[in-house]
Amino acid sequence: MNLLGSLFTSSIGKKLLMAITGLLMIGFVTGHLVGNLQIFLPPDKINGYAHFLQSLGPVLWAIRLFMLACLAIHVWAAVALTLESRAARGPNEYAVKTWINATIASRYMRMSGLVVLAFLLYHLAHFTIGVAQPTTFKSVLPEWTMLEDAREFGFPLAAKDDVVHDVYSMVFLGFANPAVSIFYIIAVGLLAVHLLHGIDSLFQTIGWRSSKWSCTLRKVALVYCIVYFLGNLAIPGAIFTGLVKPAAGTHAAKVLAAAPTSAPISTSASSATQH
Repeated sequence: MNLLGSLFTSSIGKKLLMAITGLLMIGFVTGHLVGNLQIFLPPDKINGYAHFLQSLGPVLWAIRLFMLACLAIHVWAAVALTLESRAARGPNEYAVKTWINATIASRYMRMSGLVVLAFLLYHLAHFTIGVAQPTTFKSVLPEWTMLEDAREFGFPLAAKDDVVHDVYSMVFLGFANPAVSIFYIIAVGLLAVHLLHGIDSLFQTIGWRSSKWSCTLRKVALVYCIVYFLGNLAIPGAIFTGLVKPAAGTHAAKVLAAAPTSAPISTSASSATQH
């Protein structure tokens, strides 16, 4: 019990909580990106994938709540450590402020973290709850009938002729709004910057970074963050610029073909059918 309590009361414990929750969230956002990149495949892929996740029911919500708890602990620990640092420094500001061997990512860690937090809340409101763009949310769009079986590494996700939510069209219609896409691009860029310093810090906190391979660790972290950013950039960027068009016959293709290029996208459940 004393060990558990020290995690929430000592500075070292808070740093360890930040490292562990950060590591869990890195794994989550990486898997999330891999799943989302299926938007570039035929609609059956991402619709079948989303259908499988939704079929998990309480398990899916348990995962979501667990990750939200990790996020809450991560943010709380960051704020608590910041307040402790300011209290230790005292009321007087430093006469001269300098950063010694500090990267841009580390200097603006707190600022990027706040923007990322706002982005995550908006992302949940957008694609999970449906309050950010209710007219293009999956539950109000015409449903999709699976054209083929959907499998992932041989594991069945959805069967041919299953009627599922059209997540494919929801994503295309959501990112057809340039303001939304630009916000996502800026936010994931800041998230990549946040991760760049966070990965290095968590390895140091856990004790997995040594002087022998710290340089290699930074390079690996940099490559990961660049790939992560480019992957997230590709989805809204390709959609709102029109580089990638929705598949023919999908609800998104019909709506985008009918909408003037300068008009905002607005749909309703009764506006069209799948076929």
